[in-house]
Amino acid sequence: MNDATVLDLTGLLCPLPVLRTQKVLRSLPTGAELTVLATDPGAVRDFAAFAEAGGHALLESSVADGVYRFRLRKCG
Repeated sequence: MNDATVLDLTGLLCPLPVLRTQKVLRSLPTGAELTVLATDPGAVRDFAAFAEAGGHALLESSVADGVYRFRLRKCG
């Protein structure tokens, strides 16, 4: 994976988007960015809490046509 990785988790329900994101982030170097696509409305709350608890930066949180987009930066 590179520092512009996109993880498509559309169609998955809580807690799978956060769990799969966590797994991918573990394999990325510090400072890498990961864009996650999800369709579960609960993901907005989940990703904000996940980023805060994990010490990661939530750079973007948006929605278009029912798809939520989260851009995270892995912090040390």
